[in-house]
Amino acid sequence: MTPEPAYTRLDVDERRRRLLELGADLFTRFAYDELSMAKIAKEAGISKALLYHYFPSKEAYFVATLEEKAEELAARTAPDPALEPFEQLAGSLDAYLGWIEENASSYDKMIRSAGAVSEVRAMLDRVRGDTAQRIVDGLRGDGPASPALRTAVRGWLGFMDGACLDWIAHDRDLAREALHGLLLGTLMGAVLAAEGAAEEAT
Repeated sequence: MTPEPAYTRLDVDERRRRLLELGADLFTRFAYDELSMAKIAKEAGISKALLYHYFPSKEAYFVATLEEKAEELAARTAPDPALEPFEQLAGSLDAYLGWIEENASSYDKMIRSAGAVSEVRAMLDRVRGDTAQRIVDGLRGDGPASPALRTAVRGWLGFMDGACLDWIAHDRDLAREALHGLLLGTLMGAVLAAEGAAEEAT
């Protein structure tokens, strides 16, 4: 009798999809340093050699799981072009907070690991840059964006990360609607300050 294989044979795309789903779960339940490729392979029910076939390192695996979440987040927060710019921003921000509620641990790990894993830092920089540009494009109207507006928006994104981490750390003791209003208010304040700075610079 032919022995059963140690793991189920799957096509490449399906195996990768399952590994990414597993990674999202493992990196939520365990600290980054608590996981090794051997432990991940055991959890996946595959050989370590097969895991290395899909991901060359633990860092690459971690980043791939976060990239998957980042793509999901980008799709969820894509603005509705039929709305006015402020309504687009408000809608995207609400979708962002909803995603965080559903993926609190993944978000926390993603933000906090940026300092330790250079690939995560690069990914976050890219996502923040794209997000900042989208916001700036929506706010600047027909004219060019001032350096002050660009700086204000990038600074606000850092503020938003800090506020959302605090929200998660305190078990979302602030109502989501209240946080939404707080974030929108601080952005509008930053934009008004940027307009004043731009006028002074001219």
